Amino acid sequence: MELQILFEDEFLIAIHKPNGLLVHRTKIAIDAEEFALQILRDQIGQRVFPTHRLDRKTSGVLLFAKDEETNREMQMQFMEQEVSKTYKSIVRGWTEDEGTIDYALTTDKGKVQDAITHYKTVDRTEIDLPNGKFSTARFSLVELTPETGRMHQLRKHLAHIFHPIIGDRPHGCNKQNKLFLEHFSMIEMMLHAENLRFKHPKTGEAILVQSEIQGEFKRMLGELGFSKGS
Repeated sequence: MELQILFEDEFLIAIHKPNGLLVHRTKIAIDAEEFALQILRDQIGQRVFPTHRLDRKTSGVLLFAKDEETNREMQMQFMEQEVSKTYKSIVRGWTEDEGTIDYALTTDKGKVQDAITHYKTVDRTEIDLPNGKFSTARFSLVELTPETGRMHQLRKHLAHIFHPIIGDRPHGCNKQNKLFLEHFSMIEMMLHAENLRFKHPKTGEAILVQSEIQGEFKRMLGELGFSKGS
C-alpha cells in the first residue's frame, strides 16, 4: 500500500488515511497487520510521529511530524484547541439545518469530560427503500466541526441526537447498518476527516490540508442521491 500525501515540508507530512487503516499498533486490534505510521515511515524513509488520532473506521486527513520537537508543538496546538477540524458524515434521518451538540462524555475510566460539536446540514435525501414501518428512508449529509476532541465524540454525539452515522458500530443503528449491507453491500462507516487548519509551528503560516471524499463514501453519495458535498 502507498499512502496519498496531501502536504509535506521538512517538519510535517499529512496523508489521506483510508477507512479501515489503524494509525499505529494497538492491543485493541490484534488482527491488524498494517498501520499508517509504519507504512508512511517506510514510504518516505524516516521516522514520523502522529500528532493526533483518527478512528480506524474514519478516513481523511492525518497529520504527522517528522521530529519530536515539532510533534510536541503540534500536540500542544491540538490540546489547546487551536486546530480546526472539519468532517463530513452521512447520517440517518433529516438533521436540523445547523446546531450545536453540547453533551458531556464519560471515558472508559469513568471521567466525565465536556464535549461540544457544531454541525450544519449540507444536503438531505429520501429514497424508495422500505425501512421498518416506513416506506422510504431519509438521510442527511452533515458537516461537523468538533470544538473538543474526545474519543469517539462525533459518533457518540450524533447517536445522542438520534441521527447515528451510517456504518457505525457500536454507537450506530444496527437495523440501518443491516439495511446498507443487504441493499448496498456496504459495511464501512460514513465519517470522513475532510480538512485540517492550523498554524505552522515553525513558520507561523496558516495551513489548510484537505482530503477529498473517496471510495465507499463517494459511492454512497451517488447511491443515496446526494447532489452536494462530493
